[in-house]
Amino acid sequence: MDLYAQFASVEGSSLGTAIKESLWLFPAIEAVHLLALALLGGAILLLDLRLLGLGLTLQATSAVERGARPWLIAALTTMIVSGVLIGISEALKLYDKQAFWVKMAALLAALIFTFAIKLPLARRDVTGLAAKALAVVSLGLWLTVALAGRWIGFS
Repeated sequence: MDLYAQFASVEGSSLGTAIKESLWLFPAIEAVHLLALALLGGAILLLDLRLLGLGLTLQATSAVERGARPWLIAALTTMIVSGVLIGISEALKLYDKQAFWVKMAALLAALIFTFAIKLPLARRDVTGLAAKALAVVSLGLWLTVALAGRWIGFS
């Protein structure tokens, strides 16, 4: 079965149909997705601004990372679950949109960078140019995810 057929199968599933045909389910899931986006943005900005030396400078980077991490994980979990539910209901629409594939690639890159590089280094109180580089790359990746997600609606 090719990828297009898999997307069609997912959209045609009982869950995809239920979300698509419900008067309130899709908007409710979308609202949860957007609220989680705000929480995710806050958690990312909190640590990245600290790494840039633009906020919470009286706290160690490791303390800011420790405080932001549970919010980051909760927001990501909520966004992934709600995003999958949204995607199930409009899989074929997403399949044909370049913005969706850009978002998925950027999301994968942002997740790998965040959990494999940025957070471990922030726990070690990285400073100077390395800290600033982490923040700039992080902000660039997550901004790409957000802009590509927004681009889906306009493409």
